Amino acid sequence: MRTSLPALLALALGLLSQPVLAERADRDQPVNIEANRVTVDDRNKVHVFEGDVVLTQGTLVIKGAKLVVTQGPDGFQSGVATGSEKRLANFRQKREGSNEYVEGEAERIEYDSRAERARLFNQAHVKSGADEVRGHYIEYDSLSENYLVTNQPGKTETRATGDGRVRAVIQPKNSGTEKSN
Repeated sequence: MRTSLPALLALALGLLSQPVLAERADRDQPVNIEANRVTVDDRNKVHVFEGDVVLTQGTLVIKGAKLVVTQGPDGFQSGVATGSEKRLANFRQKREGSNEYVEGEAERIEYDSRAERARLFNQAHVKSGADEVRGHYIEYDSLSENYLVTNQPGKTETRATGDGRVRAVIQPKNSGTEKSN
Protein backbone atom coordinates (compact mmCIF):
# COMPACT_ATOMS: atom_id res chain seq x y z
CA MET A 1 0.00 0.00 0.00
CA ARG A 2 1.27 3.53 0.75
CA THR A 3 4.31 2.40 2.72
CA SER A 4 5.67 0.46 -0.24
CA LEU A 5 5.89 3.53 -2.50
CA PRO A 6 9.42 4.77 -3.05
CA ALA A 7 10.35 7.38 -0.45
CA LEU A 8 10.88 10.13 -3.02
CA LEU A 9 7.46 9.62 -4.57
CA ALA A 10 5.84 9.55 -1.14
CA LEU A 11 7.56 12.84 -0.26
CA ALA A 12 6.52 14.42 -3.55
CA LEU A 13 2.92 13.36 -3.12
CA GLY A 14 2.95 14.55 0.48
CA LEU A 15 3.84 18.01 -0.81
CA LEU A 16 0.93 17.84 -3.23
CA SER A 17 -1.62 16.72 -0.66
CA GLN A 18 -1.55 19.80 1.57
CA PRO A 19 -3.03 22.34 -0.85
CA VAL A 20 -5.73 20.01 -2.16
CA LEU A 21 -8.26 20.67 0.58
CA ALA A 22 -11.69 20.91 -1.00
CA GLU A 23 -14.06 23.77 -0.28
CA ARG A 24 -15.70 22.60 2.96
CA ALA A 25 -18.90 24.60 2.35
CA ASP A 26 -19.62 22.37 -0.67
CA ARG A 27 -20.70 19.53 1.65
CA ASP A 28 -23.69 21.58 2.84
CA GLN A 29 -24.87 22.48 -0.67
CA PRO A 30 -27.58 20.63 -2.61
CA VAL A 31 -26.51 18.20 -5.34
CA ASN A 32 -27.82 19.07 -8.82
CA ILE A 33 -27.52 16.58 -11.67
CA GLU A 34 -28.33 17.13 -15.33
CA ALA A 35 -28.34 14.36 -17.94
CA ASN A 36 -30.10 13.25 -21.09
CA ARG A 37 -31.68 10.30 -19.27
CA VAL A 38 -32.05 8.90 -15.75
CA THR A 39 -33.04 5.43 -14.56
CA VAL A 40 -34.09 5.10 -10.92
CA ASP A 41 -34.15 1.87 -8.91
CA ASP A 42 -35.79 3.02 -5.64
CA ARG A 43 -35.69 -0.42 -4.03
CA ASN A 44 -31.91 -0.69 -4.36
CA LYS A 45 -31.28 3.09 -4.11
CA VAL A 46 -29.45 3.25 -7.46
CA HIS A 47 -29.72 6.17 -9.90
CA VAL A 48 -28.12 5.90 -13.35
CA PHE A 49 -27.64 9.18 -15.24
CA GLU A 50 -26.60 8.95 -18.89
CA GLY A 51 -25.65 11.38 -21.64
CA ASP A 52 -23.62 14.55 -21.02
CA VAL A 53 -23.96 14.21 -17.25
CA VAL A 54 -23.12 17.27 -15.14
CA LEU A 55 -23.18 17.07 -11.34
CA THR A 56 -22.74 20.25 -9.31
CA GLN A 57 -22.53 20.71 -5.56
CA GLY A 58 -21.28 24.15 -4.58
CA THR A 59 -17.95 24.58 -6.37
CA LEU A 60 -17.68 20.86 -7.21
CA VAL A 61 -18.46 19.98 -10.84
CA ILE A 62 -18.26 16.39 -12.15
CA LYS A 63 -18.82 15.64 -15.84
CA GLY A 64 -19.04 12.34 -17.65
CA ALA A 65 -20.94 10.26 -20.15
CA LYS A 66 -22.50 8.22 -17.33
CA LEU A 67 -22.88 8.59 -13.57
CA VAL A 68 -24.14 5.83 -11.27
CA VAL A 69 -25.09 7.00 -7.76
CA THR A 70 -25.78 4.42 -5.04
CA GLN A 71 -27.07 5.22 -1.55
CA GLY A 72 -26.30 2.85 1.30
CA PRO A 73 -28.62 2.11 4.24
CA ASP A 74 -26.63 4.63 6.31
CA GLY A 75 -27.54 7.44 3.87
CA PHE A 76 -24.03 7.88 2.50
CA GLN A 77 -23.65 7.90 -1.26
CA SER A 78 -21.07 6.61 -3.65
CA GLY A 79 -20.78 7.49 -7.29
CA VAL A 80 -19.01 6.25 -10.38
CA ALA A 81 -18.53 8.65 -13.29
CA THR A 82 -17.30 7.27 -16.60
CA GLY A 83 -16.14 9.01 -19.72
CA SER A 84 -16.87 8.26 -23.34
CA GLU A 85 -14.63 7.21 -26.21
CA LYS A 86 -14.10 10.90 -27.00
CA ARG A 87 -13.80 12.43 -23.51
CA LEU A 88 -12.58 11.38 -20.07
CA ALA A 89 -14.73 11.84 -16.96
CA ASN A 90 -13.54 14.93 -15.09
CA PHE A 91 -14.03 16.98 -11.94
CA ARG A 92 -13.20 20.47 -10.75
CA GLN A 93 -13.48 21.86 -7.21
CA LYS A 94 -12.36 25.06 -5.48
CA ARG A 95 -9.68 24.68 -2.82
CA GLU A 96 -10.52 25.77 0.72
CA GLY A 97 -9.39 29.33 1.45
CA SER A 98 -8.04 29.92 -2.05
CA ASN A 99 -9.18 31.01 -5.49
CA GLU A 100 -7.41 27.99 -7.04
CA TYR A 101 -9.09 24.80 -8.17
CA VAL A 102 -8.27 21.10 -8.06
CA GLU A 103 -8.99 19.40 -11.38
CA GLY A 104 -8.82 15.77 -12.39
CA GLU A 105 -9.73 13.40 -15.15
CA ALA A 106 -9.75 9.67 -15.87
CA GLU A 107 -11.71 7.06 -17.76
CA ARG A 108 -13.52 6.24 -14.48
CA ILE A 109 -13.79 8.28 -11.28
CA GLU A 110 -15.21 6.65 -8.13
CA TYR A 111 -16.15 8.63 -5.04
CA ASP A 112 -17.18 7.26 -1.64
CA SER A 113 -18.77 10.02 0.49
CA ARG A 114 -18.52 8.01 3.73
CA ALA A 115 -14.77 7.39 3.41
CA GLU A 116 -14.25 10.72 1.59
CA ARG A 117 -12.06 8.89 -0.89
CA ALA A 118 -11.77 9.43 -4.64
CA ARG A 119 -10.26 6.85 -6.96
CA LEU A 120 -9.34 7.60 -10.58
CA PHE A 121 -8.73 4.75 -13.02
CA ASN A 122 -6.97 4.73 -16.41
CA GLN A 123 -5.30 7.84 -17.83
CA ALA A 124 -5.61 9.43 -14.38
CA HIS A 125 -4.47 13.03 -13.97
CA VAL A 126 -4.92 15.43 -11.05
CA LYS A 127 -3.82 19.06 -11.04
CA SER A 128 -3.77 21.45 -8.08
CA GLY A 129 -2.56 24.93 -8.98
CA ALA A 130 0.64 24.36 -10.96
CA ASP A 131 1.31 20.95 -9.33
CA GLU A 132 0.14 17.81 -11.06
CA VAL A 133 0.37 14.05 -10.90
CA ARG A 134 -0.32 11.37 -13.54
CA GLY A 135 -0.62 7.62 -13.37
CA HIS A 136 -2.79 4.69 -14.30
CA TYR A 137 -4.47 4.85 -10.88
CA ILE A 138 -4.76 7.71 -8.38
CA GLU A 139 -6.42 7.42 -4.99
CA TYR A 140 -6.95 10.50 -2.83
CA ASP A 141 -8.05 10.17 0.78
CA SER A 142 -9.34 13.58 1.85
CA LEU A 143 -9.49 12.59 5.53
CA SER A 144 -5.78 11.77 5.76
CA GLU A 145 -4.86 14.10 2.86
CA ASN A 146 -2.77 11.36 1.24
CA TYR A 147 -2.35 10.29 -2.36
CA LEU A 148 -1.50 6.88 -3.72
CA VAL A 149 -0.42 6.86 -7.36
CA THR A 150 0.54 3.67 -9.17
CA ASN A 151 0.72 2.23 -12.62
CA GLN A 152 -2.17 -0.11 -11.63
CA PRO A 153 -4.39 -0.49 -8.54
CA GLY A 154 -2.71 -2.73 -5.99
CA LYS A 155 0.68 -2.50 -7.71
CA THR A 156 3.69 -0.71 -6.28
CA GLU A 157 6.26 -1.26 -9.03
CA THR A 158 6.38 0.56 -12.35
CA ARG A 159 8.10 -0.50 -15.55
CA ALA A 160 11.47 1.08 -16.15
CA THR A 161 10.32 2.63 -19.42
CA GLY A 162 7.12 3.51 -21.23
CA ASP A 163 3.77 4.74 -20.01
CA GLY A 164 3.82 2.62 -16.84
CA ARG A 165 5.71 5.33 -14.97
CA VAL A 166 4.07 7.62 -12.45
CA ARG A 167 4.73 11.31 -13.16
CA ALA A 168 4.59 14.30 -10.79
CA VAL A 169 5.39 17.99 -11.26
CA ILE A 170 5.79 19.97 -8.05
CA GLN A 171 6.34 23.71 -8.30
CA PRO A 172 8.40 25.58 -5.68
CA LYS A 173 5.98 27.09 -3.16
CA ASN A 174 7.99 30.30 -2.81
CA SER A 175 8.76 30.96 -6.49
CA GLY A 176 8.85 34.68 -7.20
CA THR A 177 8.54 35.66 -3.53
CA GLU A 178 12.19 35.61 -2.48
CA LYS A 179 14.55 38.53 -3.15
CA SER A 180 18.17 38.11 -4.24
CA ASN A 181 20.87 39.54 -2.00
